[in-house]
Amino acid sequence: MDLGLKKKSVIVTGGGSNIGRGIVLAFAQEGANITLADIDEQQANTVAELALKKGASGVQVVKTDVTDLGQVKAMVAAADEKFGGVDVLVNNVGWDDLMFFTQTTPELWQKLIAVNFVSNLNCTHSVLEVMLKNKTKGSIVSLSSDASRQGEPKEAVYGALKAGINSLMKSLARENGRFGIRCNAVCPGVTIPEEDEDVGSQSMWAKKDSMFTEEQFAAIANALPLKKVGKPTDLANAVLFMSSNVASGHVTGQVLSVSGGYSMIG
Repeated sequence: MDLGLKKKSVIVTGGGSNIGRGIVLAFAQEGANITLADIDEQQANTVAELALKKGASGVQVVKTDVTDLGQVKAMVAAADEKFGGVDVLVNNVGWDDLMFFTQTTPELWQKLIAVNFVSNLNCTHSVLEVMLKNKTKGSIVSLSSDASRQGEPKEAVYGALKAGINSLMKSLARENGRFGIRCNAVCPGVTIPEEDEDVGSQSMWAKKDSMFTEEQFAAIANALPLKKVGKPTDLANAVLFMSSNVASGHVTGQVLSVSGGYSMIG
């Protein structure tokens, strides 16, 4: 099936590692023009080279701290200038540090808010300005988390912020549907890099066993209906679907779980 993404201008934030890397390479196979926004420029350049080999029509790396509105505006302007607009925004950046809420600090709260929520506000607002200016019938896909739907121990602040992302996408879907702009959220469950080189030094997966031990991964998989944890390609396929006006042109304001059946929301 032709998803209609060839030559489309796509921004992927945090595209250098794990899920973001998988998303960039999936768009590359569809022949998209990709702006890869990442704070880890070295890792992003490695992924950009691979994306060109996979079939991307064009790729540019823009080193971006997505918590900084000025840097985000410059990155979006670069995508607009090089690729003639923005058709798809994928808000992929996210970060967490697993611990019980009583162990967290106000300093950690502020970092989590900035990385997981303010970044989304910065990128979405900046891209909407360009889409509306160009009258683009575009798609905005924000990576949320099943922690936003189920409630997870050691992810209280992170899950609350991702629930905010779900609500934000629904509100923006209502506001911008009249312009042909669709806004949706995709919720991963546990999704692990396939190879060590799939993550950069800035990733929360950078240190082996930084999130879960092998035994814990096995226990998580066993608890899921599909008996396996997620891979970046699982999320990338869902993001491609949500990004494509061919495949999901009548889908907006939705929250899609891609988590092996961890959450089943009626």
